Amino acid sequence: MDSSNGREQCKEDMRLFWEKMSCGEIYAEGNSLAAQLESQARQRYELEPYLRGFARFEDARGLDVLEVGVGMGADHCEFARCSPRSLAGVDLTERAVEFTRERLRLYGFTSDLRQADAEKLPFKDQSFDLVYSWGVLHHSPDTQKAVDEVWRVLRPGGCARIMIYHKWSIVGLLLWARYGLAKGRPFISLREIYAQHLESPGTKAYTVREAGQMFRRFTGVGIRTQLGFGDLLEGQVGQRHRGFALSLAKRLWPRSLTPPVTGDFACNPPGTRLALAIW
Repeated sequence: MDSSNGREQCKEDMRLFWEKMSCGEIYAEGNSLAAQLESQARQRYELEPYLRGFARFEDARGLDVLEVGVGMGADHCEFARCSPRSLAGVDLTERAVEFTRERLRLYGFTSDLRQADAEKLPFKDQSFDLVYSWGVLHHSPDTQKAVDEVWRVLRPGGCARIMIYHKWSIVGLLLWARYGLAKGRPFISLREIYAQHLESPGTKAYTVREAGQMFRRFTGVGIRTQLGFGDLLEGQVGQRHRGFALSLAKRLWPRSLTPPVTGDFACNPPGTRLALAIW
């Protein structure tokens, strides 16, 4: 199998993984779809209190906004509330697009929602003032190509807000302990660990230096690392992991020793700028 065929197969495997259950769907509790969507959004922002400071939804007012990877649509709905001039969103899965479309319908909002590939965004060059993507581009087989697509559709003076996974993370250490050390494979790389055990097949994570290199075409790049709820063993810690050991670790984890979440990101012209978080 050549490299291009391998990437396409990886992409299909990724699509099938998220088509079974959208990111965050495990938090969708309730007897109706409306209740489930509300539950998912509420728990999302409780578990990730830094998200609003990063997204700065209010900055969307009067702008042309694109979200790459809409998931269940919680963030997309927040952008819609802030009266953008236009709003568009893409996701590789039909499931996510339908969740997002239904969420917007419940609140009386609309968006140009499409099932599409982040590596081949179906929009013209320089179409958007703001491009947002939370925890998505590291799943794409060719993350650099997806980053280049963000650059292509972003207008000069626009802003991209992107979150990708951090290679040197507590999550990575925990996964290595479970799937490497405990299984007699101490020399397995973090790259293999993330690709095989984190989320969808082929998931990647990057160092600060690698992230900066991927986004080198942007100006005014602001990068911050942040402990996520996975590092703190809060919530469901992903959709693949269960068991007694994890339940025990969640009870004993020293969360009080972790630093507080503070600050937010500004992203103002001139120049094409980037607010980049690595979790």
